[in-house]
Amino acid sequence: MKTITKEKEFAEIEKRIKDARNIYIIGCGTCATLCKTGGKGEVLKMKEKLQNLGKKVTGWMVVPTACDILTKEAVEAEAETIKAADLILVMTCGFGVQRVADHAGKLVVPALDTLFIGKEDEVQTEFSQVCAQCGECVLGLTAGICPITSCHKGLINGPCGGTNRGKCEVDKEKDCAWTLIYNRLKELNRLDLMEECQSPKNYQKVLKPGKASFKQ
Repeated sequence: MKTITKEKEFAEIEKRIKDARNIYIIGCGTCATLCKTGGKGEVLKMKEKLQNLGKKVTGWMVVPTACDILTKEAVEAEAETIKAADLILVMTCGFGVQRVADHAGKLVVPALDTLFIGKEDEVQTEFSQVCAQCGECVLGLTAGICPITSCHKGLINGPCGGTNRGKCEVDKEKDCAWTLIYNRLKELNRLDLMEECQSPKNYQKVLKPGKASFKQ
């Protein structure tokens, strides 16, 4: 399971750092490295871009897992070079940016946009979303195939009228999610589950801001 990110347009990054002269860069050795958005190579390329703008890079590091609690120790170990910076450019997911902000005592600027939680496909440079964290899981009715992330329209009561020979109307190279669900339920001899009509998705189930308490 990986958090999938993409690099922001450099013009946006440049706008956010325009008033800073000294910048520290932090990347992530896990998800962002896998996505090629915040590993060592990408951090060094970003360093070069900043220097070409006349910025001074006071230092850089790739934290093993930016969203981990050990980020605090990594930031403390680099305290002097971080202190010399006006801000920190963070090449991680949004969670990693927040971790850095919690412990660095500096303005943070995200260099990446967080897209979704996903898995590696057979071609390990491609990723597919597997969970939208929607707060109302229907996988028990769909044979473990998520219609929210697998269907372009997020339909939860069967396919739309545009499906054609098992392919999606939006992306004709993609299998229709509900064809996949139907075929798997048929293999399991549980097509009866498709007869259950689901109520409209209740997006209020996703708490904003999210908070949960699990009592012992």
